[in-house]
Amino acid sequence: MSSRRTLLRLAALALPGALAGCGFALRGAPSFSFERLALAGFTPRSPLAEALRVHVARLPLRLVEPAQAQVLLHMERESHTKTSVASTAAGQVREWQLLLEAEFRLSSPNDDVLLPRTALRLTRDLSTTEAQALAKEQEEANLRRAMTQEAVGMLMRRLAAVRPR
Repeated sequence: MSSRRTLLRLAALALPGALAGCGFALRGAPSFSFERLALAGFTPRSPLAEALRVHVARLPLRLVEPAQAQVLLHMERESHTKTSVASTAAGQVREWQLLLEAEFRLSSPNDDVLLPRTALRLTRDLSTTEAQALAKEQEEANLRRAMTQEAVGMLMRRLAAVRPR
């Protein structure tokens, strides 16, 4: 029994070393080749723009006016939709699909294309029942926030790959 325990302890001690040796590392904050970013084309109360502003505030990037920016993020289209996917014979919806679509492009202040028009599309399924309507509303709001955060993360990784001239 004690030899088995000793073997398990040795295996547990060897695991971190094996992971470090294979190059495994947690994904950290991206590094950017520019310091000033401007947002353009967002609707006034865009959830994606708000999430971007909060996220950028934690990074070594500054949000500035387009005239002072090194990189401009142009939001071409942003939509948040909810579509019924499944319903009962009585016509009651049993499942919804939440969809976040965003199309953007990156350019320099003198309109050089750094990243052509790019689309992000995120979907989530949401089951529902009339008995849990209030809880499902809260679940939908949480799913929408998570989708927005995921879209911001994807957008930040694309921004980190851009190298302005």
